Amino acid sequence: MKVRVISIPVLNQETALQFYTEKLRFVKKIDVPLGGENRWLTVVSEEDQDGPEVLLEPSPLHFEPAKVYQKALFEAGIPYTQFDCENVQEEYERLQSLGVEFSVAPTEMGTVRIAVFNDTCGNNIQIVEML
Repeated sequence: MKVRVISIPVLNQETALQFYTEKLRFVKKIDVPLGGENRWLTVVSEEDQDGPEVLLEPSPLHFEPAKVYQKALFEAGIPYTQFDCENVQEEYERLQSLGVEFSVAPTEMGTVRIAVFNDTCGNNIQIVEML
């Protein structure tokens, strides 16, 4: 087995697409209308376009338990997921210059350095650098 798609709940797919492509530099992979304003919308790492896809899932809009879970994680400051990067400090500075809000500045924790930001779609996302 291997990971093909991971799902991140988003409050607005278009806002999420803009954030993940313009700020995080992901690339849109699949965008298929599903009826109404819903889409099967995935993005991939610019560096690994054949790697795992991130599904920008509008589940909080249609499934109350998903909305409650997402909100509880966000309010507790718990990251929904994490992405690896080569240099957390550089990525932190680049994203801050684009107006991305961080709740945790670069912090060393044993064998990793992390930072946590708000993806503007209802999630805290952690970036991680292996030391």
